[in-house]
Amino acid sequence: MARDTVETHFTQAVATLKGGPARDPGRPVRDGTTLTGDQCRTLFRRQLDSRLLDIAARWLRERNEGFYTIGSAGHEGNAAVAAALRPEDPALLHYRSGAFYLTRSELAGRLPEQGIRDVLMGLTAAAEEPIAGGRHKVFGHPELAVIPQTSTIASHLPRSVGVAFAIERARALGARPPWGQEDAIAVCSFGDASVNHASALSGLNTASYATFQGQPLPLLFVCEDNGIGISVRTPKGWVEAAARRPGIAYFAADGCDLAEAYDVAVRAVEHVRTQRSPAFLHLSTVRLMGHAGSDVEVAYRTQREIRADLERDPLVRTAALLVEARLETPDDLLKTYESTREHVLRIALETTRSPRLGSAKEVMEPIAPRRPDLIARISPMAASGTAREKAFAGSLPENDKPLTLSQSINRTLADALTVYPEMMVFGEDVAKKGGVYGVTRGLQKRFGPGRVFDTLLDEQAILGLALGSGVSGMLPVPEIQYLAYLHNALDQIRGEAATLSFFSRNAYRNPMVVRVAGYAYQKGFGGHFHNDNAVAALRDIPGLVIASPARPDDASAMLRTCLAAAKTCGSVCVFLEPIALYNTKDLFDEGDGGWLAPYAPPARWAETHVPIGRARAYGDGRDLTIVTFGNGLRMSLRAAVRLTQEGYGVRVLDLRWLAPLPVDDLLRTAELTGKVLIADETRHTGGVSEAIVAELVDAGYTGSLARVTSADSFVPLGAAADHVLLSESEIEQAARKLLG
Repeated sequence: MARDTVETHFTQAVATLKGGPARDPGRPVRDGTTLTGDQCRTLFRRQLDSRLLDIAARWLRERNEGFYTIGSAGHEGNAAVAAALRPEDPALLHYRSGAFYLTRSELAGRLPEQGIRDVLMGLTAAAEEPIAGGRHKVFGHPELAVIPQTSTIASHLPRSVGVAFAIERARALGARPPWGQEDAIAVCSFGDASVNHASALSGLNTASYATFQGQPLPLLFVCEDNGIGISVRTPKGWVEAAARRPGIAYFAADGCDLAEAYDVAVRAVEHVRTQRSPAFLHLSTVRLMGHAGSDVEVAYRTQREIRADLERDPLVRTAALLVEARLETPDDLLKTYESTREHVLRIALETTRSPRLGSAKEVMEPIAPRRPDLIARISPMAASGTAREKAFAGSLPENDKPLTLSQSINRTLADALTVYPEMMVFGEDVAKKGGVYGVTRGLQKRFGPGRVFDTLLDEQAILGLALGSGVSGMLPVPEIQYLAYLHNALDQIRGEAATLSFFSRNAYRNPMVVRVAGYAYQKGFGGHFHNDNAVAALRDIPGLVIASPARPDDASAMLRTCLAAAKTCGSVCVFLEPIALYNTKDLFDEGDGGWLAPYAPPARWAETHVPIGRARAYGDGRDLTIVTFGNGLRMSLRAAVRLTQEGYGVRVLDLRWLAPLPVDDLLRTAELTGKVLIADETRHTGGVSEAIVAELVDAGYTGSLARVTSADSFVPLGAAADHVLLSESEIEQAARKLLG
């Protein structure tokens, strides 16, 4: 459907409208509604602005000055939802929620032109656009509690559940999220086709699951249902069937009828706000002007279907409300349309002259803001002596015997929970059981179920809780039970967590430390779901911090660093914990205790601080450097000792951080020996060693270089795993070959 068809229809339809009995603008605009004439007039203006922004988007694209044409035409009824909410209620919006955004902007006290300009600067990729700064066209603003979403597939629904959860949990913990009053509610909007996506199902199911157990969750789901996803029709009745779940109240309204949409939205909002439980608002809408500017609707829709949508145009129907109430005349509305059209196109032309991002540095500036100096100051923070004594029941870990990796992480989490009252630890089995490997054992008993708790078995839900909690001022530490399980929900890290600071210029952040039990070498236990060495998908995410400690002392210090980075800089950190080393005690011989380490007292935390991206070297040999990490560290150290006993000078470099890689330490150590062996337990293709080789080559390293890795295979069950995983003997053989 061409924009001129929509404009012509509006002009012709409004011209034929007839007035009815005159109504007081302060009274309902028609019988049976609570929407007043004044409200109707104001919302019509925002609906009109939204429509004309869609017109402007197509006009800009034709001039090659605009870069986004997915519009809100036909969905303008969502202005009623914005009017039913408070301006400070956090909102995560669908890409067709233009009228909602403009209404929210005005209700927050801004001039209507400001909201229009926001959207136009997004369309033209202007660097002055207030949320993404020209990086994408999104609805968002730091002053409007509109959290920018780039998703077209409802991947923001798990986060929206997390935001609603955090509103209640923060209040229970005595904290105050940045969402206004204590009875704030969250709202998220999405399309009918998105209802079928796994992330949408996860969000709805989590909300239902929580409510079923009596957990308060003030969240309004808004489905803007135009009956079609690009070209695929949504079966009639499907959205309602998908929405009706235990604990989620269902409301339905004609989104093309502003008065009905407002009345139902008010009831839905009141339910969520007073009952503190979720509701699903099903708005029936239409889609005008196709999916986007390049869409040729006649290829998959009949003229009759297109015409039927046009006859339900919500802008015409709101105009009819005003004319029938004698609050406007057709001539006045048409004059308003033309003058507003001219005004919007004039602003659109102005925005094309605005500066755009001019360099890679400008584009990338908000990806990973990091303050090493501030992190170094925050990382050594400890609770008062009294608080620590209470947290550890008088038995401080620094007074205990040397700890395993698992024990060290446990004690560090306890210390951190004492320091950060907003910190929460959650995931599958982390509470009473203390995790599958006992890493979180005893934490719930000491800090209570409000801060250490079990979740449902859904990695998208777990990360969604973290995303929503982080953006709401909490410090979430979710646990993913196995690395293989993270792949079920990787887009929550890639598309939601890592992009938020990028698309909001750091106005919104979702700090978190995602603990993941990973890697292999569990003596053949479990097969590939419990032994996963695939980290390439994580390393590909811009700005993501990937910590990979192998030793207990490093794990403690690096976990404190990650928490400090999340707290101070909003960093998204993945903390990979080698399962096979959790309870390892010995390095060379049974009973030597070489893999245990004492817990550093707070007085030593500053001196033991591990900055992000700094490696750790073992030995001072000048013949060979073995670069490694994770399980490879223990194997490499054992091989290095045997080689040293034979007279070779071998040093081992533990990367510790897989992103960002410790490039400076790597290059310095490589140059010292001139011979580098990379011992990489990840796969030959796509593994960490490929990046290490690339860094060395890019830096001009000319010495000898080799690598040994695990095979390009999934990890099988039992002893068969030994055939495909990197072995200690392979490291030693490769080292001897390099040494000649």
